[in-house]
Amino acid sequence: MNVPPVYGMVLAAILFVIGLAGLLIRRNMVFVVISVEVMLNAGGLGFIAAGARWNQAEGQAVFLFLLAIAAAEAAIGLALVLWLHRKHKSVDSDSARRMRG
Repeated sequence: MNVPPVYGMVLAAILFVIGLAGLLIRRNMVFVVISVEVMLNAGGLGFIAAGARWNQAEGQAVFLFLLAIAAAEAAIGLALVLWLHRKHKSVDSDSARRMRG
């Protein structure tokens, strides 16, 4: 069964908008990290759909790099969330403003 690549691009756009909305609306840092992960996966899905459209494997290769970037981002983001919780006893993004200086 062949799915048209346009459906993949539409799904990637919907996922990206959902991730962007979560990034802008939520105050909890854990949900912010999850929203960034959704946005990165939406970008990867877009690369795969575009690669399928033109019968090129480069979209899948770029997605592998994107997975590595997403794993590093998740590790660093969750480490920052743990540090923020330990230091300020909250994971609210407004309390992260106190991290300056």
